Amino acid sequence: MIRIDAAWLATTPLDMRAGTDTALARVIAVFGAAHPHHAYLFANKRANRIKILVHDGIGVWLAARRQGKCRWRQPRAAAPAARCAGHGLALQRLADGGVITVI
Repeated sequence: MIRIDAAWLATTPLDMRAGTDTALARVIAVFGAAHPHHAYLFANKRANRIKILVHDGIGVWLAARRQGKCRWRQPRAAAPAARCAGHGLALQRLADGGVITVI
């Protein structure tokens, strides 16, 4: 079982062709690091697919899910959001060791 202590939901869409490196680069651009036991969720523009990037303390997991006829509701950036001015990406915190950073 993968432990998740905090989850962050991106308020801007991610191209679903993006792989682990692209999703991880987006997380690092906003937070400066991918923290262990944190999950980062990204939806596509149509909000019918989602990718979840999880740092489990040892490595990184990337999972994808496609929704049938239903869609996820895309959140809007609110007051409790971390915003990176130069990248136009806002991640919103959903819930309250080793860190992956750029060397």
